[in-house]
Amino acid sequence: MAKDTANASGYTPNALSKRKQKSTGVFSMPSAGSVLITSVSCLMVLSLIMVASASIPFANMHDIEQLYFFKHQLMYMGLGLVAGLMVYKVRLLWLYDMFTLVSALLIVIALLLATLMFGDAINGSKRWIELGPFNFQVAELAKLVMVMFTADFVVRRGTEVRHGYGGIFRMGAVVTILVGLFLSQPDFGSLVIIIGVILAIFFVAGAPWSQSGLLLLFGLVGAAYAVMFQEYRMTRASSFIDPFDDIQGSDYQLARSLIAFGRGEVTGVGYGESVQKLAHLPEAHTDFLLAITAEELGFVGVMTVLVLEALVIASAMRISYIALKNRQMRLSYTAFGFAVIFIGQGVINAGMNMGLMPTKGLTLPFFSYGGSSMLISLMMVGILLNIHKKTSKIPAAQCRHY
Repeated sequence: MAKDTANASGYTPNALSKRKQKSTGVFSMPSAGSVLITSVSCLMVLSLIMVASASIPFANMHDIEQLYFFKHQLMYMGLGLVAGLMVYKVRLLWLYDMFTLVSALLIVIALLLATLMFGDAINGSKRWIELGPFNFQVAELAKLVMVMFTADFVVRRGTEVRHGYGGIFRMGAVVTILVGLFLSQPDFGSLVIIIGVILAIFFVAGAPWSQSGLLLLFGLVGAAYAVMFQEYRMTRASSFIDPFDDIQGSDYQLARSLIAFGRGEVTGVGYGESVQKLAHLPEAHTDFLLAITAEELGFVGVMTVLVLEALVIASAMRISYIALKNRQMRLSYTAFGFAVIFIGQGVINAGMNMGLMPTKGLTLPFFSYGGSSMLISLMMVGILLNIHKKTSKIPAAQCRHY
């Protein structure tokens, strides 16, 4: 009888169950991992399209192959995908082993020292070191390592972090070393991101308000000191207030960026038709790629990029929340830290392109041209997907190790 009923309705019992699941919305919400992969993939495709457009005039001016930057961006994406796959496959417990974390931190410090001693000065800064055929910016690796080191620290030293100042003084010793090395390059932007993400992780880990306030105060005093006693930083910090008062001098880049946004309006002037990339906006394929996107693809193109960035951040936050519910605190703080990095760099890069913040050499994650940034960002995605895959499979008795 049941069989006849199923045949008469046209559905088997299994099909009816699936239909009921769909009607209740079980399949309507994609997983955080799916959204993350899709958003990052779309950003990478848009990056290649816009880097090709923005870099060709620059390549022609410097007698470089027209698609040089496009090919290099594609190559770094390939390397990043391989590196991301490797960290996706690795055991999470190994990543949080004390020997692994301390070794990674020491490697970062050694590479920063090597950059200062042997790195090539580019635009007055020593931020890159040659590793074989590649130039590598160690600051990008430092961001990843410091997130994982801090995530482990606030769990392992949880009592010190939540009660008293012992935890922050211990972490302060590490940060002091990094401050000295980054300011010697100088790379003020990366330093701000690293200190910001450490503060954010300490805060969500339960550090007292007084401790967070003290850290913020020290950070603001240090930032003010770094800006006030370096003329070029002071110029950058004040130029965005009136971006057209010295259009041929300190405001040149910012003014040209705003002109690009103005020309683009809603739908842009058309792909490949940007005027600002024709030697008006220096190295438009790097920090100011969003401005060229605004000029060629308009408000629609910019909002597409920013919405995709927001989806990446939301996915990382969702992964962090799932790990938090499962009491996997190291994993939760790590995912949260990566989200904070994406937020910080996204806000700073988009803000400086739009004239809302001083100009700073930070990439828009997964979009701006930059091999080191793309490589490390994709490694972060690999770790996020690893966390997303494993977090529901870790036995409750082992959660304290994660």
